[in-house]
Amino acid sequence: MLDSAISIFAAGRNMARLMEGLWITLRISMISVSLSVLIGVPLGLLMASKYKSLRKALRVYLEFIRIMPILVLLFLFYYSLSSVFGINLPATMVSVLVFTLWGTAEMADLVRGAVTSLPRHQWESGRAIGLRETQLNAFVIVPQAVRRLLPGVINLTTRMIKTTPFVFFINIPDLVKVAQQIVEVAGMRNHLASVWVYGFIFFVFFLICYPISLFSRHLENVWQN
Repeated sequence: MLDSAISIFAAGRNMARLMEGLWITLRISMISVSLSVLIGVPLGLLMASKYKSLRKALRVYLEFIRIMPILVLLFLFYYSLSSVFGINLPATMVSVLVFTLWGTAEMADLVRGAVTSLPRHQWESGRAIGLRETQLNAFVIVPQAVRRLLPGVINLTTRMIKTTPFVFFINIPDLVKVAQQIVEVAGMRNHLASVWVYGFIFFVFFLICYPISLFSRHLENVWQN
């Protein structure tokens, strides 16, 4: 039985292709998370600001992204941009764009929650000593919010990694897409091909995401005590 697994992964470039697919998955995830943090932090501060109309507009964006399935967004951007607007973006760029839109919305809401959970006197004290809003956010609010925010950011990272395989549906050769191709070929000779290959994917995602989840819970426990 073990010989059948070895024969699948050792055949041709199967293992190398799986690692290349994993790298694509992780690269899309990490770029999307990084952009989400860079864009989501200022948006989250705006969601917690005193500008009511701006808060409402950002809330609409957040709710729209949350309601719309990621897969639908991928199809919408990948197929509609070219057919309606004549914009032909590479599939990888489309996936980063979609996951960044989703991650930014989630990140902004995390920042808003972290900021609004701070005691009100933090703002009042900062304004009392003459700090402008940008100075107040940079030197008082954000440093305190980071501690409450970091576990959520780590959790968002694991969710991004687990959701990224949706790029399979727009023909990006990620880990899942490569696995499907291997199963289609190897399955004709080995009826256990799908068990071994998809079991390998489960094991890889577990090894990546579980330690990150443990670290997030550890931070929450440490900072709550």
